Amino acid sequence: MRRVVLTGAGCITAIGQDVDTFQANLFAGLSGIREIEDVAAGELHFTKMASVREFVAADWLMASQAKLAERSASFAIASARQALTASGLMQAYAGDDVAAVFGCSTGGRSAEEPETAKLYTQGGRVHPLTVPRSMASAGTSLVCIEHGITGPAYAVSTACASGAHALGQAFHMVRSGMVEAAIAGGHEAPLTYGFLKSWDSLHVVSPTSCRPFAADRDGMTLGEGAAMMTLETMDAAVARGATILAEIVGFGMSSDGHHMTQADPAGPAAAMSRALRDARATPAEVGYVNAHGTGTDVNDRAEADALHRVFGQGARKIPVSSTKRLHGHAMGASGAIEALATALALRDGVLPGNGEIAVDDALDLQGILRENMRVDASLALSNSFAFGGLNAVIALRRFVS
Repeated sequence: MRRVVLTGAGCITAIGQDVDTFQANLFAGLSGIREIEDVAAGELHFTKMASVREFVAADWLMASQAKLAERSASFAIASARQALTASGLMQAYAGDDVAAVFGCSTGGRSAEEPETAKLYTQGGRVHPLTVPRSMASAGTSLVCIEHGITGPAYAVSTACASGAHALGQAFHMVRSGMVEAAIAGGHEAPLTYGFLKSWDSLHVVSPTSCRPFAADRDGMTLGEGAAMMTLETMDAAVARGATILAEIVGFGMSSDGHHMTQADPAGPAAAMSRALRDARATPAEVGYVNAHGTGTDVNDRAEADALHRVFGQGARKIPVSSTKRLHGHAMGASGAIEALATALALRDGVLPGNGEIAVDDALDLQGILRENMRVDASLALSNSFAFGGLNAVIALRRFVS
């Protein structure tokens, strides 16, 4: 079976618009959650979100992309270019040997929502490029066009698990020999007025800030961003002298088949177990879990339950943290952003802390990391569990040649 490694990465997040800045702020515990500036006070029950500040699309978009790429697709273009430049992937492979699989759950809301509002209030025409600008697959297509990628390419939309599903599908494609290499990840820029109001109605967004697994947690914090990574076989990467970030060794998926918004712990547990089975690893080998950890009461309880089902007595001690407390919940991009954080943690032997919180004792997870932990963990899981019960778990291993 072919071993698959990550050889390049790029990101646009609330805590950094390149991998080095993202990593520095991640391990410094620097939060990207800020006050919402462009919505009138009192219109929402929450006042903070994790938006990407000072992103200048013009710095990244070519003339041919400028009219077609709204904010989400711009994130995809920027992070993909970073990853492809870092890895040198397109100089090493023919375009038809490379796949592109991007997760995006909401599409180009910043292109579609204003046009829809204008149509309903003023009538008349909408912008002629509204359809291609608002497609969830726009980012995938624009990146393929820019870099000459002609292998299998598609967008994945599984709500909050989209980015993780995209990475997992690309991993299986490379491992199976369907393609020789891939670029995969997730991108999302959903923070429009209508989106914020819709989530406000669900009453799951924290009025203060995201505190996963805390006794006083009171909801998630909405975010945006992107992360992309290049995948290729270990043999090819070593042969061409590529820098290897980490190895993907397993991928597991499941559906709760239960409820649209209330998680059933059996589903996440099944996804974790399948990822471990795919990796030919045991629960005892896992040294870190990057949790889905949204900070809602229901989600964190369900994930804790799932961890106990998979790890048994070991669940009490296994190191666990959620990086959403820093970069927010970036919807379809979150699984990719968190997989990148996990890969960096394994490579450098530092696990990101969950913050100085009073951990909810009822969860019985004594391994929740209140601060960064230096440890040479060799195997980690990155969890993504979406509304509708769609679950994806990526198993990553610290690379050893």
